[in-house]
Amino acid sequence: MSRIFVPGAGAVSPAGWGVAALREALNRDEPLPVQTLARPGWEKSLRVRTVPPLAERPAFLAHPRLRRASVLAQHTVAAALEALDADAAKVQAGELRLGIVVCILAGVVTYSRKFYSEVLQEPATASPLIFPETVFNAPASHLAAYLGATGINYTLVGDDGTFLQGLALAADWLADDRVDGVVVVGAEELDWIIADAVRLFRRDLVFAGGAGALYLKKNPTAGVELAMVTDSFLFSQTQNRAAAGAKMRQQLGTGAADELLCDSTTENPQGTTWRGLRLAPRVRLGEAFTAAAAWECVAAVDALRQGKFPAASVAVAGINQQAIGARFRACASAA
Repeated sequence: MSRIFVPGAGAVSPAGWGVAALREALNRDEPLPVQTLARPGWEKSLRVRTVPPLAERPAFLAHPRLRRASVLAQHTVAAALEALDADAAKVQAGELRLGIVVCILAGVVTYSRKFYSEVLQEPATASPLIFPETVFNAPASHLAAYLGATGINYTLVGDDGTFLQGLALAADWLADDRVDGVVVVGAEELDWIIADAVRLFRRDLVFAGGAGALYLKKNPTAGVELAMVTDSFLFSQTQNRAAAGAKMRQQLGTGAADELLCDSTTENPQGTTWRGLRLAPRVRLGEAFTAAAAWECVAAVDALRQGKFPAASVAVAGINQQAIGARFRACASAA
């Protein structure tokens, strides 16, 4: 059976642009500051955590496909390029077959809101240039266009756990030799519509936007291996979140005392106590659905790359669909 490794990771989050900024924020052991976002028609603002702007505009935004792209697409490309690192040039040169998986729940809400607002106000003058940016697969398309990647390209739409399903899908592609590498991205966009929707269900959550990415390869020199992805345990009338989470945690195991668990779930079913260190990235960064699950995986992989733990797991109980987990381990080689 093929062994799957993670040679790269990338992140754009309220902590800043890059994995280093994410690591620094999590090491501070306190939630990031909360900003406010106006909700049209309301005096009271929404509580959010925003991605800080860069001092200089990234060079990749000069690409024709990205000049007018949504913020969601910009964050997707930034996280993917950080994860790919030097292999991005190999893809552009046609030397590496890259698969792309982008995982999204809400999609490109800001451009969708703008487009339909124009349609309602005056259909005859609504801009057709905006519409292509409203579709779910726009970010994945922009990423492929920038890299010149002609390989298999999927957009998975689902809740937080979809990012981990994306990792499992990428592992299958690699095992079947359909690609040489796969970049898996989880991305969400900050917009008042999403923040307000989240508030209706969970008043305690602070919504955020951004993206996280992992780069997977069958590479024996990589220092982090994707050891497993659990089954997906769906929420249903006969299986609530707690029951689904218990089954997921049973597959993950209880971990050793020196292992890390990135876990922002609220359920802690009896008999599934984690024995090692626990880290809750969403508490510090904010709720961002697939992007938050990606940040958790990036944090786990980064901790292993820093040599802090021999293994790290991620437990995700999605907002409305599934409980799923993943385990990573540090290793010197595949030999």
